[in-house]
Amino acid sequence: MKKIRIALTKGRLEEHALDIFKSIGVNVKELENKGRKLVFHCENEDYDMDFFLVKAPDVTTYVEYGAADIGIVGKDTLMEKNREFYEVLDLKVGKCKFSLAALPEFKMNEGYNRKKIATKYPEVAREYFRKKGVDVELIKIEGSVELAPIVGLADAIVDIVETGSTLKENGLIIVEDICNISARMIINKASMKTKREEITNVIEKVSKVINK
Repeated sequence: MKKIRIALTKGRLEEHALDIFKSIGVNVKELENKGRKLVFHCENEDYDMDFFLVKAPDVTTYVEYGAADIGIVGKDTLMEKNREFYEVLDLKVGKCKFSLAALPEFKMNEGYNRKKIATKYPEVAREYFRKKGVDVELIKIEGSVELAPIVGLADAIVDIVETGSTLKENGLIIVEDICNISARMIINKASMKTKREEITNVIEKVSKVINK
C-alpha cells in the first residue's frame, strides 16, 4: 500500500474534510488532537495517509508540485489560481457563492465613469465583467471589502457571500449572484499515475459518502 499525502485547508473546510474522511474509515485522531504538529500520520489496514494543514492558496501549490497527492480546497481558490492538477470531486460542503454587491443606489450602466470594483478575488471579478462586456477598474483588497463602497473607495464589490448578514448590517445589497462555490478535491497529475489504485479507492469511497 502506497502512502497518500493530503493537504487540507485550515479552518471550516478542515472540519468538513475530517468528517468526510472519518466516514470512509480513516483514523483522524491525530488531527483532532493536533497541538503544534505539522504533519499527521493516519494508518490502519485500509489506509496509509499523511495529512498536513495549510492556507487555502497553498493547497493548490502543494498539489501542483507533488508535495501532496490530494488537496481539499474551496472552488473560490481554484477559480482565482490557475494551476495544473485534476479537480475530481465536488464535496458539497462549505457552500457559498460569489456575488456582486453594492449600496442600494448603485447602477452598473449609469454614468460615464468606469466603475471601481473592490475584491479579494481579482481574477474571478475580471472574468465576470469580461463576460458581461463591462470595463471596470479592479481594486485588490485584503481585508473587509464591505468597507470599500461605504467610504467611497469603490462603487461595488465582488466577494464570497454565505448568509448575506454582513452585507445587510453594512447597508449593502446583492446586485447579482455570480456563481455557487463549495469544497473540491484536487489530485496531483503524476500521483494519479503512480498511486492510481490508492487514490482511486479514496475518490470512490468519498464519492459514495457525499452522494448518499
